[in-house]
Amino acid sequence: MKAAAFDYTRPNTLEAVIAALVEVGDEGRIIAGGQTLVPLMAMRLVRPSLLIDINHVSALSGIAVDGDTLVIKACTRQVTAEQSSDISKALPLLAKGLRHVGHTQTRNRGTVGGSVANADPSAEIPIVAQNLDAVLVAASAKGERTINAGDFFYSAMDTALEDEECLMEVRFPLWRDEKVGTSFQEVSIRASDFALVAAAAQLGTDSKGICTRAAVTVGGCAPTATKIEAIGDVLVGSDLSDAALKEAANSVVAALDPESDVHATAAYRKRVAGQIVERSLLEARAEVVG
Repeated sequence: MKAAAFDYTRPNTLEAVIAALVEVGDEGRIIAGGQTLVPLMAMRLVRPSLLIDINHVSALSGIAVDGDTLVIKACTRQVTAEQSSDISKALPLLAKGLRHVGHTQTRNRGTVGGSVANADPSAEIPIVAQNLDAVLVAASAKGERTINAGDFFYSAMDTALEDEECLMEVRFPLWRDEKVGTSFQEVSIRASDFALVAAAAQLGTDSKGICTRAAVTVGGCAPTATKIEAIGDVLVGSDLSDAALKEAANSVVAALDPESDVHATAAYRKRVAGQIVERSLLEARAEVVG
């Protein structure tokens, strides 16, 4: 099939993007990488009357470390983030997650903001955003507003963004613990397919190897990625022993209630989630204790 007829505009400023959104309302769509939007349009599952191309808005691209925050502008290509030395040094969990995003060709066009706005519950960038309590910044004619990652994602292609808002940037808090270990694991039918189950883990310790902070988020087991709050209760204050990590992985299984679908049963997802969370915790521990 081919996309239904639509108009197209390519503004050069954020103000012009917002003006176009105000004019068209919910009949318009922003396009940056188009890795999800274009196929949906081709199948006529989405029929926008206007495409607003933000690729030439310089204010929407770039990566910077700002104190204890790493800021990624929404239109930044995934490949740019993947190759960024700032991200590999300051936010290694995201660097590891980006390696699992689609194929090289899709990362060359796909954007960080596009993945976040698409909100797939198995997608790597939203999982990391949830795990690290990232803050999303949106702009509209009313001004800017910030949305915590935990409040941003509703389900696939359904977020807290309003029709006349443009996602501007994602702000990732940086942990300043003595040592920080990270891991991103996922299971898929084929490499670069959507993950059946994915897990992000980040551990912080003091100079003596005692856990000061822990975060684990699982994707693919609910309408949004699930941050397991019980992990902190189990691991913080521990020496990250094998027994503690096993207990933490078990707490993940207890917290999940996935549904079966054509790709995997609920029981399979729960079992795999426990295994890859334990694997992630072991890898993250090796970076801070090993």
